[in-house]
Amino acid sequence: MKRTDKRKQSLYFPEEMLKEIQHEANRQDRSLSWIVQQAWRIAREEIKRFPSVNDVVGDDDVEE
Repeated sequence: MKRTDKRKQSLYFPEEMLKEIQHEANRQDRSLSWIVQQAWRIAREEIKRFPSVNDVVGDDDVEE
């Protein structure tokens, strides 16, 4: 059986976003944690496509 690491972590969300997550958790009769975990599982491949801050070329780095 797969063991799950259940470390606690504080996350901070804008108030409106947190209200939306809480509403959805209530609607589905699930915990906030469960909703956020499912959202991450769904979105992680798309998020991996975002450029890293190290991949973005700044104005100072562009030669003219």
